[in-house]
Amino acid sequence: MKFIEQLLLQNRAWVEQKGIEDPEFFNRLSEVQTPKFLWIGCSDSRVPANDITGTNPGEIFVHRNIANMVVHTDMSMLSVLDYAVNVLEVRHVIVCGHYGCGGIRAAMGHKQFGLIDNWIRHIKDVYRIHEDELKLIPEGRERENRFTEINVVEQVFDLVETSIIQNAWAKRQLPFVHGWVYDIHNGLIKCLKVTMNDNAQLPEVYRFNPPSQVDEVQTRPGH
Repeated sequence: MKFIEQLLLQNRAWVEQKGIEDPEFFNRLSEVQTPKFLWIGCSDSRVPANDITGTNPGEIFVHRNIANMVVHTDMSMLSVLDYAVNVLEVRHVIVCGHYGCGGIRAAMGHKQFGLIDNWIRHIKDVYRIHEDELKLIPEGRERENRFTEINVVEQVFDLVETSIIQNAWAKRQLPFVHGWVYDIHNGLIKCLKVTMNDNAQLPEVYRFNPPSQVDEVQTRPGH
């Protein structure tokens, strides 16, 4: 229990410090949420979105899971994405992986972990697709780091293949979608230069036609 009590004490200290630095901080924070960014990152405790980007509470809307995956059957991720894009109207969506990711490492091995094996299977699928390239890299950190980067790129493409993103592009040419990797060894973020705000780079089979107003009327409940 002492560890829980320590967290509560640290919370009070943080509140007091914030009050000294900015007496109106919590009043402003409680009024409205208008982040410009959605962060899809790894659950790893060493990769806190606000800390590594130097941003304050309220500036980044966050979804985190093991190995920053975009799984099209993950209703939690899709719900966060839909809310961020269509309600908050974020301008940027960032998929951020990190070197030294346990999920990436597990997907490259053969050990069973339990229930999580079903999630890691999605990461293994990415490895299988890019296995020829990865096997040309010596085993160890170099191959693992490259797989981390490849996985981020694949998740960016999985993200922009959703109707949520493509409909937003058709409506307002936003958000931009980016792929980054955080290096836990030096604290720096690497941009993978895979930024998109249209579906021109997608294979044709993944491109959605924007819904027409007629379609929207016909699909409303009760019509």
